[in-house]
Amino acid sequence: MRCGADGAVSRVRAAFARIREADRPEVWISVRPEPEVLAEAEAIDERVAAGERLPLAGLVFAVKDNIDVLGLATTAGCAAYSYRPDRDATCVARLRAAGAIVIGKTNLDQFATGLVGTRSPFGPVRNAWDPARISGGSSSGSAVAVALGEVDFALGTDTAGSGRVPAAFQGIVGVKPTVGSVPTTGVVPACRSVDCVTVFAPELALARTVAELMGDPAPVLPALPARPRVAVPVAAQLTGLAEGWSEAFAAAVARLRACGVEIVEVDISPLLAAAALLYGGAFVAERYAAVGEFIEKHPDADLDPTVAAIILAGAAPTAAELFRDRERLEQLGAEGLAVFDTCDALLTPTTTGHPTLAEVAADPVGVNSRLGRYTNFANLFGLAALAVPAGLVDGLPFGVMVTGAPHSDAALAELAARFAAPPVHVAVFGAHLRGQPLNRQLVGLGGAFAEDVRTAPEYRLFALRTVPAKPGLVRTGANTNANTGTGTAQGASIEGELWKLPAAGFAQLVATLPPPMAIGPVALADGRTVPGFLCEPAALDDAEDITAAGGWRAHLGQARE
Repeated sequence: MRCGADGAVSRVRAAFARIREADRPEVWISVRPEPEVLAEAEAIDERVAAGERLPLAGLVFAVKDNIDVLGLATTAGCAAYSYRPDRDATCVARLRAAGAIVIGKTNLDQFATGLVGTRSPFGPVRNAWDPARISGGSSSGSAVAVALGEVDFALGTDTAGSGRVPAAFQGIVGVKPTVGSVPTTGVVPACRSVDCVTVFAPELALARTVAELMGDPAPVLPALPARPRVAVPVAAQLTGLAEGWSEAFAAAVARLRACGVEIVEVDISPLLAAAALLYGGAFVAERYAAVGEFIEKHPDADLDPTVAAIILAGAAPTAAELFRDRERLEQLGAEGLAVFDTCDALLTPTTTGHPTLAEVAADPVGVNSRLGRYTNFANLFGLAALAVPAGLVDGLPFGVMVTGAPHSDAALAELAARFAAPPVHVAVFGAHLRGQPLNRQLVGLGGAFAEDVRTAPEYRLFALRTVPAKPGLVRTGANTNANTGTGTAQGASIEGELWKLPAAGFAQLVATLPPPMAIGPVALADGRTVPGFLCEPAALDDAEDITAAGGWRAHLGQARE
């Protein structure tokens, strides 16, 4: 996680310098005066120097302009709607209390209606990687401000995917907490019952810290198991992705499997059907309830025509239609949410493709609808979700998303951390080999077999007097011998296996390993050096030298003959 080691004043100066250097004025709707922000930063530095603990001291952040910040107007992307709040939104107040400093308010799809980032009278927000492409909305400015390095993190909101799609397009992390876990007091609603305040950050650890600090206490759910089960859509539900994205998603699935995760294909058609209800059914009436009357009374305001049309259409559904759609949603939930009864999370692409500004201009509604295929359903069911980078396709970021049951936020973060961290390879030579009695420990820690290996010809193998029976591997060299560890002995190449463990599983293996076994560097015959099972020399006093067998399995075979 980034820290403010150089102090808040230094970070504020760097942030304003970066904003000037980046020269992307469409990112911001309002920016606080630099002297005012510096004065706040000086006060933060003084509090830290006096010994006060401020977990976000020295960090600066941006706030989507449908979230109240004291001292700045809230426009929701419409100047005529603008008002001056008399206090910070609850989420902002909590982060400022933790020492973070607001730089300004960011651009958005007007009234938080859209996934494209172009529906704003303040100008379309261009992508941080390719200005010819969209940034994603509605939290467009917040995501781009983070991606450009102008702030350390930013707040967005998410109704249909606005805290996740922009993250995918910028190659950053987007955290969408469980619905209701972060107060929305001081947030201009899009659909009040399902809106979430979200976090964008370059790194998962910082994003999660911010989400936890601004959230309410949450129920404690069981920790993620050592070998999690993660659902992925069946192949038929992964069609329509941009060129190269199917292959990128397959690589992400393989990467997660390599982290010790069990992958299960599931039919998510009920969830996709629910996603279509968010805009295609009567639920759009809630958008009209939020700002529809304002739009009707101010036809000459700076309204985006697509946004206005969507919101005004929300006046048409009847109460009967709304109750019908609610019943339909309950039916779809009963079917679709069953995936979380047997799986810890659902992995999908975050979105379906990365359009250009021109493509959105040609088909503003159709393009937007396609972007929400995997995001729209989450808030309707109160779910948690987290979007993370998963590499590049044709030089642009590709992202995946893990979605889980309500209050699974911590488990999703742990799963995402496994995905972000490469697996650890460990070499085994005895009771942890496949088919041997302790192999289940590796499997239980999320381990997966990688390949058969041999050590460099510098080792000797001993049969230890343990239960269950196991060998001890030692490296030869000056001042060692076959039985006592003294004198000189010739080494040999010993057969073994290489296993991949998630970082957390490897740490647990090391922490629970009983003596005389130890984990240390093992030189392989192909020149690699990997962590592997070794033995303390003191355990060899009454051990049998079985080096001539060439490996533990061969020794066991000879013993049975």
